[in-house]
Amino acid sequence: MKVSVGSRRRWGALTLAVGVSIGLLPLSGVGAAGANSVTVYYQPPAAWTGTVNIHYAPDGGGWTAVPGVAMEAACTGWRKRTIDLGSATGLQLVFNNNAGTWDNNNGQNYRAGTGLVTVAAGKVGTTDPCTTSPSPTPGATAEVYYHTTTRGWASANIHYQPAGGSWTAVPGLAMAAACTGWARRVVDLGAATTMKAAFNNNAGQWDNNNGADYTIGTGRTTVKAGVVTANAPDPCGPPPPVDTEAPTVPTGLTATVNALTVSVSWSASTDDRGVTGYEITRTGGSSGTVTTTSTTTNRIDSGLSARTAYTWTVRAFDAAGNTSAASAPVSATTGDGPPTPPGGTPLGGDPREDTIYFVMTARFADGDPTNNRGGSQHVKSGNAANNDPMFRGDFQGLINKLDYIKGLGFSAIWITPVVLNRSDYDFHGYHGWDFHRVDPRLETPGASYQELINAAHAKGIKIFQDVVYNHSSRWGAKGLFTPTVYGVRDEQWKWMYSKQEPGREYDPMVEHTGTDPELTPAQNALAKGRPYNGDLWSGTAPAGNQCLRWGTPTGTSSPEGYTIYHCQWPGATTKHFPADLYHQCWIGNWEGEDSRSCWLHEDLADFNTENPAVQQYLIDVYNRYIDMGVDGFRIDTAVHIPRVTWNRRFLPAIAQHAVARHGEKGRDFYVFGEVAAFVNDKWNRGSVNHSAQFFTWKERKEYSPDDVRAAIEQYDYEQLIGPSGQPTSDNAFLRGNDYHTPDHSKFSGMNVIDMRMHMNFGDANNAYWNGRDSDDSYNDATYNVVYVDSHDYGPNKSPQRYTGGTDAWAENMSLMWTFRGIPTLYYGSEIEFAKGARIDCGPTCPLATTGRAYYGDHLAGTVTASDFGVVSSASGAVAATLDKPLVKHVQRLNQIRRAIPALQKGQYSTEGINGNMAFKRRYTAGGVDSFALVTISGGATFSGIPNGTYVDAVTGDTKVVTNGTLTATVSGQGNLRVYVLSLPGNPAPGRIGTAGPYLK
Repeated sequence: MKVSVGSRRRWGALTLAVGVSIGLLPLSGVGAAGANSVTVYYQPPAAWTGTVNIHYAPDGGGWTAVPGVAMEAACTGWRKRTIDLGSATGLQLVFNNNAGTWDNNNGQNYRAGTGLVTVAAGKVGTTDPCTTSPSPTPGATAEVYYHTTTRGWASANIHYQPAGGSWTAVPGLAMAAACTGWARRVVDLGAATTMKAAFNNNAGQWDNNNGADYTIGTGRTTVKAGVVTANAPDPCGPPPPVDTEAPTVPTGLTATVNALTVSVSWSASTDDRGVTGYEITRTGGSSGTVTTTSTTTNRIDSGLSARTAYTWTVRAFDAAGNTSAASAPVSATTGDGPPTPPGGTPLGGDPREDTIYFVMTARFADGDPTNNRGGSQHVKSGNAANNDPMFRGDFQGLINKLDYIKGLGFSAIWITPVVLNRSDYDFHGYHGWDFHRVDPRLETPGASYQELINAAHAKGIKIFQDVVYNHSSRWGAKGLFTPTVYGVRDEQWKWMYSKQEPGREYDPMVEHTGTDPELTPAQNALAKGRPYNGDLWSGTAPAGNQCLRWGTPTGTSSPEGYTIYHCQWPGATTKHFPADLYHQCWIGNWEGEDSRSCWLHEDLADFNTENPAVQQYLIDVYNRYIDMGVDGFRIDTAVHIPRVTWNRRFLPAIAQHAVARHGEKGRDFYVFGEVAAFVNDKWNRGSVNHSAQFFTWKERKEYSPDDVRAAIEQYDYEQLIGPSGQPTSDNAFLRGNDYHTPDHSKFSGMNVIDMRMHMNFGDANNAYWNGRDSDDSYNDATYNVVYVDSHDYGPNKSPQRYTGGTDAWAENMSLMWTFRGIPTLYYGSEIEFAKGARIDCGPTCPLATTGRAYYGDHLAGTVTASDFGVVSSASGAVAATLDKPLVKHVQRLNQIRRAIPALQKGQYSTEGINGNMAFKRRYTAGGVDSFALVTISGGATFSGIPNGTYVDAVTGDTKVVTNGTLTATVSGQGNLRVYVLSLPGNPAPGRIGTAGPYLK
């Protein structure tokens, strides 16, 4: 899934902050009066010309009734209200214009204490705006010129804070008109040598450098289009000579062919003031004419059509926009692509025999840098400074490191979604746009998705593909519906919108990398990394448009100060999407019916999965990947689709196609869903429809043939019955010491991630007892996927990767590898990679500082695995990685689990056992009879067990039981005993592997 309201996926291609609706605000009354008070000054946007209300809640108290209470006029541009806080010492604040428009600090609400508080343009201060601020002690000065034309302002104020000093009162000091388009103010800095500054037009519009403010030093400084130039020439002085000379024509073009990739290079052009970049035009092939820019003298075009002639020409341009004539053309014909790999066949076999290694493909290992892409957030996020593009790892990297994964002992890999994504920050794969196509940022010649599947299968490793049925990207789904938004290539927005070229569409492999002479430096910085999007926007409303007030200004501005227009970005309620294909609402109650039929987040357009057309689209899409031979699906956001829709449509379609395509191996196709319940109770806040175990069961009654009506009927029926009326099962439990054939007749076809154990894995003991408490409510808990942390959360909904310590990790692993369920490890946890790091922060921080950091540096070198959990050779950095204590631990755990069927597929019991994390397990089927006694991190006594000879798989210790009792002695966090009963035809395997840091 995504991180709750999707921090993983909250960064859309055109995301801007907007207010929330009144319906999302608290509606309770005001708290009791008391002695504390606060006087709030608020500077409303210029468009708010009538009543301005303040809606507030003292700490510990309730909110005022919506829309709040009216504020009185203060001085020019300001409203004021004094609030009695009673016994509280602070409060939360939001404001509105009494007509449905809110300022709620981008959804976070404002916070204030007692005394005097000012709120203006998202900033909270404490200086009375209706009095004059004292001037600093005379000293150094800053001469500041601000370019007003960029913003379309008639005048400007400068609001500043000398280093070590205080801010001026909002809105700051007026700047004098200097010359056309420029305002000027000389600021006395006192003893300081720098200051922070923001600018506004005295009518509610601000330029605060996207929230970072500008840093300005002494001397003359110009601020234009977001660019600060220190020691600048006087912008109102004599204009520099006009640059009318174009660069020389590029010469020496060559084209070098390598299969489907062509590298074009040329000699540098010259210019009297300097060449800024080059415009490269390619013709030929099905894509027609493609124009890109570059600041270097070469261009690599990859992914071209086989045996196809292409022609390139190059023009040079300078900063003034002068462009040379086109170079002499160079032509080349591509070669043959790599042979189409044969279709794959799943490995088959009981998925409980596997252990799973979970990788985010784009962050794991970089096998071919030519497909790396950073996107438009590359610089802003800080990734560029780390030379760490978001799309870095690829299938070639995974193929190269399959022996590392096998050497750890894992026999299955769960990979993040592979479909072509469309978003500014989509490396994770959950912003699907073209579901029929594998994202080219993951594939390279010789390392397609099919070739990864085949290579993994050749090593005995399964591929479990992450799939999304609930939503597409905010730009829709190609082949189903793609919305058209309002766009205009004016002076403010032309950096955002690509020039429209007939026949061209989005290709994330072609990013804007150079300098467009039509754009200012600041606009080029904003445009950098953006792929073509001319297929998304239009200045005129498309046929059948339902979006209201198409292309009219909203009265709000972007962080850059640009005018925002109605219908400029698609959303749940904008009616860009047809209601029959997409839902048109936001989730209000995460445990309500709307959580199954509304949008999770603005970047996640919610499919109307009850529509047969949408169902067939998704079934056809994912049948293709079944055809390729993947071994199972991990289903993202499964809880946000009604169970009855899963049971009627999607799950039968998966099972039927897998069997039709792959026969008996298709019957083992493993499906496990993400039913995210971030609570510690057995049933998700009492809502059965939102609990993981609910999705493992078939329906208990017939509902209306119409899927929309059936979804409501099912929801109401099951909610009314509640937790106490849900089915139970003993499929996970022994009967005494005996295994019994499980009853799967009521199984839905969907297994689940064990969210309750995950939430309680702060320590293994909590996870164990919570897991046991829920197991009777699953159809068969032995099929649950069990993990400590993932790409979304750590235990107890922690936003950090697990940081409980190495010993605790070892104990968690010992539990996961011996208790019921399928153990799963998030990449790098075997060395406590990125422990304590925030798992995700979108493009607001570098990926290198998060739990999604690039792992490939730890895998550099070579590794050969001779068997699962056995490394025969390793060199380089990966050899050091393989020497880490938790690596040794997980290798041996995998060896032990693979050798003992009871640990893979056995039912369990705690009957007659005196111990903490201690249990017995047995699996009996098809000539196999495996019985094991397990105790973790402490001793245990097992009573009432079969007599016979037991051998510990960890130490080789042998115990002969004649009185039905065995006492196992073990100490040390993470240490383990697994006493296996030798039975006719099923001898105990004895000691497995060698003693390590924990198993000894």
